[in-house]
Formats: sequence, structure tokens, C-alpha cells
Amino acid sequence: MLILFSVELSHEGDGFATRVIDLGGLQVTQISTFNKVWSTHDGGLDNKGATIFEPKNIPKGFYMLGSYSQPNNKALYGWVLVAKDVSSNTTDPTLKQPSDYALLWDTQYMNISQEGHAYVWLPIAPNGYKAVGHVVTTTPDKPSLDKIRCVREDLTDQSEQHSLIWSKDHFFFVYDVRPSNRGIEAPGVRVGTFVAQTDETTTNLSISCLKNINANKTSSMPNLQQIDAIMEFYSPFLVLHPNEEFYPSSVNWFFSNGALLYTKGQESAPIIIKPNGTNLPQGGENDGAYWIDLPTDGENKDRVSKGFLNSSRSYLHVKPMYGSTFTDLALWIFYPYNGAAKAKLQFIKNIKLGKIGEHVGDWEHVTLRVSNFNGQLWKMYFSQHNKGTWLDASQLEFNVGNKPNAYSSLHGHASYPHAGLTLLGKGGVGARDDTEQSDFVFNMGAYELISAKYLGSTVIEPPWLNFNREWGPHIYYDLGKKLKKMRHLLPGKLKSLIDDIVKVLPKEVLGEEGPMGPKGKNNWSGDEV
Repeated sequence: MLILFSVELSHEGDGFATRVIDLGGLQVTQISTFNKVWSTHDGGLDNKGATIFEPKNIPKGFYMLGSYSQPNNKALYGWVLVAKDVSSNTTDPTLKQPSDYALLWDTQYMNISQEGHAYVWLPIAPNGYKAVGHVVTTTPDKPSLDKIRCVREDLTDQSEQHSLIWSKDHFFFVYDVRPSNRGIEAPGVRVGTFVAQTDETTTNLSISCLKNINANKTSSMPNLQQIDAIMEFYSPFLVLHPNEEFYPSSVNWFFSNGALLYTKGQESAPIIIKPNGTNLPQGGENDGAYWIDLPTDGENKDRVSKGFLNSSRSYLHVKPMYGSTFTDLALWIFYPYNGAAKAKLQFIKNIKLGKIGEHVGDWEHVTLRVSNFNGQLWKMYFSQHNKGTWLDASQLEFNVGNKPNAYSSLHGHASYPHAGLTLLGKGGVGARDDTEQSDFVFNMGAYELISAKYLGSTVIEPPWLNFNREWGPHIYYDLGKKLKKMRHLLPGKLKSLIDDIVKVLPKEVLGEEGPMGPKGKNNWSGDEV
């Protein structure tokens, strides 16, 4: 269940969850109630077809910018923006009617299971304006020019096709659309519309996205009180595997229990890291000059590597997304150690891969994407090695109120939305990411806000966050020798498949190498991938 919420607003963040955002003379609001226009039950994802909708219950003074579409293999859960001109420019208002329409495609002669026929129109924008969505009708008559609005060019940005919504016989394609440039500083605003095209891929889309040119765009972002309210509503539960040996811990616990800082050329004289990392080198680059490692004495090294769940906390990075129309809350989890990987080889369920996958200092994260229009959770991202998965909030697993579950894979600590085996490979061959229900659960609502750049000096970043080196030693080992040993243990027909496992292993698994901290990841200032 997802609910909207409100909190007492202060001057800072006074535009958050007020339903309307001003992009600079152009107000927009999210509409998530629709009238169905057309549907097909063939083609597309899972061969279940797709449906096209129009927004309904549009507030007075606002206009449709385009239709919404989604595949039929999931429940209706989406939104599209509508817009209102609030500028004082009467010569070049922010919105104008199209001058005409061009028919892109129709379904009347297609041999598909469909509810009526669809005619997809591209608005022809006046000079100085751009179309940001399509109109769809069920007759060949052109839509009314008053049906939709085009947007003044300075309030638009380049868009790109994203996820496939529908296609049939490689003849026509419908894609979800998002801004091409995404990240903390990127002004592009996702409209929620789709692009229809005859080519499977193209870099020159017929529609644009919006752009936030408001000088005070971060006013739609949450303030500290509102961040706390969001976390109270939506903070996930991280479910660890029942056989997990390497638990998360707080950074402070790791440092306070003997973690060491090494300096290149002075490896024989490491220094003990102070709590919160106040004696760590700041800034710089990943030049191999410094790195972090476990304590040296065997008993303490083994104890610290296993982490301490009771000390754990999530480290929260809050950042604007899609031109400050959404807030991303990245929740980082620290594990002192990442365990060895296992593989599956057809009917052999578990093959130990020796030390492959082991490394000191494991940083993992999930991200909540919250609408700045209404404070509602829309998506959640699950990081999985060097990539990850976005899921709509309607697809998440909720066991406690509005708090979704995330499952941490055995030893590797990749995050998944549901329990079970994920095979990093194909044809029954690959590395295993095993997740399972257990009593070992970490409430990520126990958080520390480590960065929110848009709030300025209100949030002070901890010193360890700006340690721009690796959180573990870089050690090479003879991968070929280890694979040869594994081949020797397998039946003859399976020996050659060992190499197939290596081909699908994430790069980080193929060497004992500590990762960079959160700021060293591409998603720190960019979008999730």
C-alpha cells in the first residue's frame, strides 16, 4: 500500500509535496488517473500487448502535453505531466497550440487483437516551440488543435527512448521517454509520455522532454524534516541470507575496531584509523597512494571481517533528479568484507570459486525515487554489482506498511526485490546470487544523512566520505591456475563450461580489490544504471 503524506512546511523546501512545480513560467502537475483510448493484446512484453491512455481530471487552466502508455504485463501504475502557462510573456507564452498534426501510424490494417483502431499523431509545433508527446485517436480524423499544447523551446530539453512499451513484427515501436542528460545538475524533466516510431532505435526523437529553468528549482526538494518523514514512511528492510557470514556494520564500528590505513611505499607501518575517519586523506584521486584494510592480527581480522549487524546504519545521500521534480534517496550499506562467489553449472548447483569474489570494504546501495509533486514513492533501485534494476513501487514487496523489502545476496551482497536465485549468466551456467527469507533483517530507517548538496552547509559530510581511494587492498591472484584446478574436478563434458562462467562474472568479482566509497560511484552525481 502506498499513501501520500504531508508534513509541516518551512521556507526551505516549501514547494515539496504541494502538487504543483513551477519550471520557470510553466507550472506542471502529475496526473495518474486516466481514460483508456486504445489497447492491443498482442506483441510487446510477454506478448501481452499495451494500452494507451489520456490523462483525466486535469485541473482548470492546465493542458495535456501528451498521452500515456504502458505494457499490459503489469498493473496500471504511471503518470503524465500536464502544464499551465503562468508567465507574463504574452508575445511568446510558454504554451501554444500545435499548428497541425502529422499521422505517424495507424492499426486499421494490422492483424492483431485490438480494441478498435489506433491513430497516432505527432503535433506540429509552431516556430520556437516543441512537441513533448503524442495524441492518439480511434478514428482517422485529426484531433482538435485545442487538444494538446506544445512547449516553448527554452523550456524543453533533448530526450531519449528508454524502456520498450510495445512493438509488433519489428514494424512499429513505442518507447518510454526520459531526458538524455540525467543527474544532480541536469535540468531535464521527464514528462511521462511515450514516443512512437518506425525505427527500432534512433537518436533523433520526434518529441522532447521538459526543462526546469526556474532559478529557485530546489525549492521543490524536501527539507530536513521532510526527508525524515520520507524515511519514516518508506525506509526499506534489508533481509540478509540465513547463511550469511559477512554482515554489515557502521563505518564508525569498523574504524573503532582496528581498521588500518596503508600508504604506498610505507606498507610496513599502517596507521589505525580514527573513529569517523578524521585522519583519512581528503580529496585527491584514486592513484593507489592509500587504501584501507582489516586489522593484521588473525583473530581480530576474522572478527572484524564478519561485521556487526547491531551497529549497522544506512548512509543517506539525497539528490535531485529530473530537474528537481523527483528526489532520489540513495541508502548506502557498508560491509567490512565481501565473501567468495559460487557458481552453477547446469545440474551442478554449487561450485565454490575459491577466493574469487572476496574483497575488503564492500559498499552496496538501494535508491528510493520519490515524487516531489506529492511525496509518493514511485520507484526503487536495487544495485547488483556493476549494474542494477528499477522497479515501480507497485511491483515491490511490502511486509510492514509502506516499507519495501530488499534482499541481500549471500556473500556478494547484491540487492534484489524478491527472494530466490538469480543466475549471472545464461543456459544454466553462471555465478549465483542467492537470496532468501531469514530472521536477520536490517531496518534501513536507522540512517545517517551524509550528503544533500542542495541544502548547502546544513548537511556536513563525514570525513570518510571524501576519502577518494579504495576501501580495500588491490591484490592480484592467478585466475588461470584456479580455473584449471576447478576444471580438474569436473566431468569431461563440463570442463569447457568453466570459461563460460568467467565470461559472465562482474569485473569486480575477478580480482581481490577493494571498491571505492559512495562518492567514487558514477551514480553519486548521475542517474542509476
